[in-house]
Amino acid sequence: MNVKPAGVWRKAPFLALLGATAPLASCSVEVDAKPPGEPQVATERPAFPAAIGHGASALGGQGGRIIHVTNHDDAGPGSLRDCLTAEGRRVCVFAVGGTFRFTTRPPMIQNPYLTLAGQTAPGGSVVITHTGGSTARTPIVVKDTHDVIIRHVRVRLDRLSENRKSDDGITIENSRNVIVDHVSASWASDELINGYGDNDNITISNSIFSYGIPSHDKCALLASDPQDAQKLSFIGNICAHNGDRNPDINFPPESCAEVVNNVLYNAQSQFAEVWEGFGGSPVSIVGNTFIAGSDTRIVAQGIARNTIGSTGTAQIYIWDNDFHGDFDHISGTARSAQVERPPCPLTIDPLEAAEAYAGVLATAGAWPRDAIDTQVVSDIENRRGKIIRTPGSIVELPGGEPYPDSDRDGMDDRWEVSHGADPQVADTWEDTNADGISNFEEFLSYRESILSEGAL
Repeated sequence: MNVKPAGVWRKAPFLALLGATAPLASCSVEVDAKPPGEPQVATERPAFPAAIGHGASALGGQGGRIIHVTNHDDAGPGSLRDCLTAEGRRVCVFAVGGTFRFTTRPPMIQNPYLTLAGQTAPGGSVVITHTGGSTARTPIVVKDTHDVIIRHVRVRLDRLSENRKSDDGITIENSRNVIVDHVSASWASDELINGYGDNDNITISNSIFSYGIPSHDKCALLASDPQDAQKLSFIGNICAHNGDRNPDINFPPESCAEVVNNVLYNAQSQFAEVWEGFGGSPVSIVGNTFIAGSDTRIVAQGIARNTIGSTGTAQIYIWDNDFHGDFDHISGTARSAQVERPPCPLTIDPLEAAEAYAGVLATAGAWPRDAIDTQVVSDIENRRGKIIRTPGSIVELPGGEPYPDSDRDGMDDRWEVSHGADPQVADTWEDTNADGISNFEEFLSYRESILSEGAL
């Protein structure tokens, strides 16, 4: 299994795994719109080589200290909580994998400049959850902060809280410059991921959001109660087996929202919902695949415009989306709000929907995939599976030994030797080969490549 070199993702966001899944035959609906035009890349210096979207320039923990997560304790030295709540620029790397279950109230990420690097974990990587009950809440909350990068972790809510209608998987609240990439989330009784309040420059990419728990089973609420215009990218994700909000789009005018190259499967009532509660959402819906499943009603809507409480007309740009199954592909009210050109330039050059479909099924989610994500992808490929009503069980992840890291700089000694770095000197943020990318970011790209091959 090959992975494209760093930097290629900018123009073709789904790496080199096309062919692992055969593309669908196209059945796009033609609309009176012009092609999206040249993308306006969000940054010339992305957070990591494959970073895309409006959040691509998030700094994360660049230049900061490496904090090793060495145990599964709820708190204390070496715990995940200790790293998430630490101050200053920092990167959480994992000397242990498996399930991290908060037994007291989960922490909020409120201190800026954090990278959560799940791809450094040994074995089957990382699951983050809580014990349920009265102290439980959303396991990952990014609140009142900025420059946060979360990659290659899973959030599985196998035990719901006492107020089981308010369990989200991941929440981004009043924050800016945030990337959520290659994550997997399941079994939330509210949204699997949501944005709340005054967010800006957010990327949600290459992730799998599946099996929301009824009666409020939602994939993604991209904005809730926004205070002003926002920029948000929802690119290369899977929403599967969720009743609606696949995703939900409700932004003020002058925002830049893009829903590009996603695979959306087995919504019950609505797939993509465009709302007008804050003046009318401007959004580009481009190159996505909408597929009916066993729970999809004939009256379900693929691209819906919801005018309840409308305070202004949406601007909906629709281009090259594929629709499969017997449902209302584009609602009449959505058609009446279509615009000829994207409200904002896209941040990537989108793939055609059929080509993107194969790449998303091959690459989305936390790596290496667990049995839950594998089942989701199989369901989509084979048009099976259904919405479930109770959480499943967290799959026990295979164990593994951490890589050797003599100088505690977060990088594998063996990789350092083979790439000209010094395993006896903490040279995390140096650029040994002078290619403009730090040693550590190149190491993380290497880790991703071997995770995708199942080599750990």
